[in-house]
Amino acid sequence: MTNAHSLEHHLLIAMPSLNGSWFEKTLIYIIEDTEDGTMGLTLTLPHSFNIKELLEHFKLKVNSDLPYIKDKVLLGGPVDMEHGFVLHKHSGELWKRSLPLKDGLAMSVSEDLLKSIADGTGPSQFIVCLGFAGWNAGQLTEEIKGNSWLTIPYNESLVFDIPFEKKWNVALKTLGVSPETFSMEAGYS
Repeated sequence: MTNAHSLEHHLLIAMPSLNGSWFEKTLIYIIEDTEDGTMGLTLTLPHSFNIKELLEHFKLKVNSDLPYIKDKVLLGGPVDMEHGFVLHKHSGELWKRSLPLKDGLAMSVSEDLLKSIADGTGPSQFIVCLGFAGWNAGQLTEEIKGNSWLTIPYNESLVFDIPFEKKWNVALKTLGVSPETFSMEAGYS
């Protein structure tokens, strides 16, 4: 159950107060935000291996001609990093273990989805992450009040079309903000 001020289906932009932490210069898509806590996937931190290497780890036959096969797997967050999550577009087709989200998105943790990615019959747009970002009840709200995060509505182009290394800067520009103008102090008096 989502709360009245849910950040579900929004993006979090890390502020300079998070520099030096795991979340430095990150952009996070919020999957779920309920009274029990929040879950998101970080979209800006590359893992050391690519999609082909991940699929081969699962002993899947990989079509090496696919355009995305050398794309990086991302570090979705510091929680549960041995588990994979695929954020993807869908047109009604869902895999076995998929959670439908808004605007034609889904998050899947299904091996049948990985098989379809390996053979080129999977979703048209997807991001593969290991791990997720998680907050206990009320924790994210406090971090936002403490000037750790900016929030923006979901932006499909930002999530799927912009390379991971440029997402943070582009997200800031959607707000008309330049990283050079940031203050380390919160704007409260």
